[in-house]
Amino acid sequence: MSTRDLVLTALLAAIIVALGLLPPISLGFIPVPITAQSLGVMMAGVVLGARRGAIAVLIVLVLVAIGLPVLSGGRGGLAIFAAPTAGFLVGWIFAAFVTGYLSERMVNHQQSGLVQTVSFFLAAMIGGIVVLYAFGIAYLATAAGLGFQKAFVGSMAFIPGDVIKAFIAALLGRAVMVGYPLLPSRA
Repeated sequence: MSTRDLVLTALLAAIIVALGLLPPISLGFIPVPITAQSLGVMMAGVVLGARRGAIAVLIVLVLVAIGLPVLSGGRGGLAIFAAPTAGFLVGWIFAAFVTGYLSERMVNHQQSGLVQTVSFFLAAMIGGIVVLYAFGIAYLATAAGLGFQKAFVGSMAFIPGDVIKAFIAALLGRAVMVGYPLLPSRA
């Protein structure tokens, strides 16, 4: 990786950590709050592309593993990876990769702004929701002993917020594409 790639990757990792400082939103009827950090995962893929986006998320997870309180609510440490929701954290890596991969394939400078934004949105929806939930729900169903159907239905409460996050990530991806034309390609 070039120095520029390292800086951009570290910057997106820092943004994901900073999004963890936003207070989580508790729905009351489910024990897991809604956080803004999955927005950072989508942004990493949209802005940096597959490889660098996944590395940015991996940096955050390494920080979590060594015990730094970088997750929402000031959580960190290896115990996080033993929780029933650990599948969502591991899924962040694949979500950023798929979001970035799709962004690289679907978006180019010759497209209109609307097409670029819609393409970023679709990439964020597929990578940041479908892929992330596939990992998270599968692990939650197994680790918590809920069964797939209960884990799936329980996770549906988070979909509206994640769709909004995907839209914000798409707008940010488009803004970065227009505002920073010298930013290296998302490859």
